[in-house]
Amino acid sequence: MALFCSSHGSISATRAKPNEENINTMSTYLFLNLVSVSIPLILSFDRKVHYYKRWKYLFPAIGISLAIFIIWDVIFTHHGVWGFNPLHLTGIEIVNLPLEECLFFVTVPYASVFLYDVFKAYIPRDPFARISRGISFFLIGFLLIFALLNYDKIYTFITFFFLSIYILVLELVFKVKYMGRFYFAYMFVLIPFLLVNGVLTGSFIEEEVVWYNNLENLGVRIFTIPVEDAFYGMLLILMNVSIYEYLQQRKGKKTFASFN
Repeated sequence: MALFCSSHGSISATRAKPNEENINTMSTYLFLNLVSVSIPLILSFDRKVHYYKRWKYLFPAIGISLAIFIIWDVIFTHHGVWGFNPLHLTGIEIVNLPLEECLFFVTVPYASVFLYDVFKAYIPRDPFARISRGISFFLIGFLLIFALLNYDKIYTFITFFFLSIYILVLELVFKVKYMGRFYFAYMFVLIPFLLVNGVLTGSFIEEEVVWYNNLENLGVRIFTIPVEDAFYGMLLILMNVSIYEYLQQRKGKKTFASFN
C-alpha cells in the first residue's frame, strides 16, 4: 500500500442516529482513549520524570486547549467537515459531541506531554537546538502557502493557517526556547498518534469511527488518515506544551522573586 494516496470524493454530512442496537457500553473510540492514556498514566510516577508532580501545570493546559478545540470541533461537526459513526460510540454526548471525542482532547495531550517530559528528563541536551528555528520558519512558510492556496478547503485552511501563526507567535513574540525539544518529541508522538488516528479513520476495522468530507481537505491520505491530521495534532500538542511550559516558568519566576 502506498503511504500517500489521493481521494477526492465527498461524504454525506449525515449519519444514522444511534439506537439501542448500535450503542456500545465499551465503544471502539472509548477503548482507544483508554489505551492511549493507560501507559503514560502508570508511568507518571517514574522517579526520574515525576510527571505527577507537574499535574498542577498540565491539567490547566489541557483545560484551556480542550475549550478551544471543543469549539472548533462543534463548528466543524455542525457544518459536516467531519462526523462520527454511532456504531463505534457509547451514544453519550457532551455539547453535541460524542463523549469519546471530548476525551480525545484530554487523553492524547496527557500522553503526548508525558512523552515530551520523558525526553526532557532522559535527554538533557536539546537534540534540535541548532535547527529548531529553521524548522519553525520552514513550517511557517510552508503552512501559510498551502493555507492560502487552499482557502476554499476549510479543514486545510484553518489547520495550516492557525498552526503557522501559533508557531510564529511563539518564535517572535514569546521567543520560547523549547521548540527544538518539541519537534524532537513530536517525531515520536506521531507514531502512536497516527496509529490511533489510523484506527479512527478506518484502518484495521470494517467501518471508520470518524469520517471526513474530502471537499474540505486536500484529499491526500497517510493510509486512511487525512494529511491535515498530522498538523492538527501538532497544533493540539504544541498548544498544550506551550501553556504547560508557560505555567511552569511563571511559577519559577515567582519562586525566584520570593527569595530576593
